[in-house]
Amino acid sequence: MLFRDKRQITICVIAAVIVCVFVLFGYLPLRSKTIAAKKAKAERALTIAKGTADARQLPLLEEQLLKLEARLGDYEANIPAQRAHGVFLQRIADLMKEHDLNEQEIKPGEEIEADRFNCIPVRMRCKGKLAQMSEFYRRLQTQDRLVRIEKVKLSNDNSYSGQVNMETEAVVYYRAKVGQG
Repeated sequence: MLFRDKRQITICVIAAVIVCVFVLFGYLPLRSKTIAAKKAKAERALTIAKGTADARQLPLLEEQLLKLEARLGDYEANIPAQRAHGVFLQRIADLMKEHDLNEQEIKPGEEIEADRFNCIPVRMRCKGKLAQMSEFYRRLQTQDRLVRIEKVKLSNDNSYSGQVNMETEAVVYYRAKVGQG
């Protein structure tokens, strides 16, 4: 009987070792691979869903792009090939006069050279009514030359007569010569 109990214990130990080997080298690696595969499948499904949602947005984005392109037009056409900023600064002064803006001061700054476009910073000061200032800026943006308004400072005059002091920093662009920069 002792021999039989030893044999049963040996069989149980061998069965336990087989089960442990199966669990450690079979079940657990397969389980981790299954979890990784499910996670990858879920990520792919999420990517596909996102791509589908983005694809639905594409016509809206194309429409916005067309509207923006129509609004901007060919902005490079508004950047002249020659510097000629004196003529343009005179046009700014004329616009100020046209809108009854007083105490005009227009000062060009140091020219900044770059690869494709050069620019000249311009400081402008004047005095007038807010409606006149607004119309001046609107007309300035419709000129045939690209002007970027960097900074605008509007302040009431000390007597509160409805007059506004305006200080503006703008940049006027022109094309760089080939080989410059």
